[in-house]
Amino acid sequence: MHYVPDSQATEPLLNKGLAQPMIAKPEYGTQDPNQSTALDFPMASWTWAKPYKGKRSLPQTIAHRGFKAEHPENTMNAFRGAVEVGAHALETDIHLSKDGVVVLSHDPDLKRCFGKKEKIIDCDWDYLSTLRTVKGPHVPMPRLQDLLEYVAQPGLEHIWLLLDIKLDNNSDDVMRLIAKTLASVDPGQRAWEERVVLGIWAAKFLPLCMQYCPGYPISHIGFSTMYARQFLRVPNVSFNMLQKSLLGPLGARFMRDVRRAHRPLFAWTVNDPNLMKWCIQHNLEGVITDDPKTFKRICDDWDDQREPEAQITWIQCLYTVWIWVMIAVFSRRFRRKFPETVEHLMQQNSLSVKMVEAVEE
Repeated sequence: MHYVPDSQATEPLLNKGLAQPMIAKPEYGTQDPNQSTALDFPMASWTWAKPYKGKRSLPQTIAHRGFKAEHPENTMNAFRGAVEVGAHALETDIHLSKDGVVVLSHDPDLKRCFGKKEKIIDCDWDYLSTLRTVKGPHVPMPRLQDLLEYVAQPGLEHIWLLLDIKLDNNSDDVMRLIAKTLASVDPGQRAWEERVVLGIWAAKFLPLCMQYCPGYPISHIGFSTMYARQFLRVPNVSFNMLQKSLLGPLGARFMRDVRRAHRPLFAWTVNDPNLMKWCIQHNLEGVITDDPKTFKRICDDWDDQREPEAQITWIQCLYTVWIWVMIAVFSRRFRRKFPETVEHLMQQNSLSVKMVEAVEE
């Protein structure tokens, strides 16, 4: 996808109709070039753990909604604060305004962060831009465009973005408008395809990512390793998992299989120093945290030889058991709400490929 000035962007903002799936090949990646699936995605090679100050490779620091521990979440203050303390990447959440502007907010409504009762999808950007966060220093909600323009500045080319694409909005609309926004901002010296990872929760987003953002890497965001396993069938999809889901025998087996498939694995949201150490000792690629400063400090002081193995406390064990019960409950609900599976989509796209080939012949 290439940078396109606003003057050339003519498509309507909101369009509920779903176009035919795009059959495309990514511009780079590690998959077999002879593979014919329409669900090929590139490997985000820049997301692997990095050698740290002459030490072994340690997980990258991924700032959850920016430096959330010290700034209002998902604001430019939080993103700048995270970069200033040395975060490698910025994680943020995607929603749409009523008039099709891609904005950065975790919640679908304005109540918690802005003290208003409306839903974001019911508000125009002109109104949203006037709001200020409840938490000081009372700053505005940014757009994806604002964040892209910030990290496009000289000297910030090394910062990459992990977009959490929320499920609240029409899936076709949100993917199309993300693509439009990416195309409208000049990335500078490093293409957006080489520094933006599209985070998706449900399998139904896979063909939409191929349709609107071919050449962009994908990460499955999830809380259930059982649901996540199906994404191992899709070339180069990475995994961004609830950290508690990685504990215990099921989590250990999932981590083993992810490594065998040579996929990056991140964990969210890790704020306890003991669990940060657990992530390092289990060789994760990235730690998503509200407090990038604390995780960077732990990395600064890390020494495999003298660092005892991180022990999960009894309270953390009990909490993890409760989390697993909740995972089982919500996983069942999630599957009912989003019944599409990777296998079904791959069969569907394989049929589309054959139909296109037949027409071309």
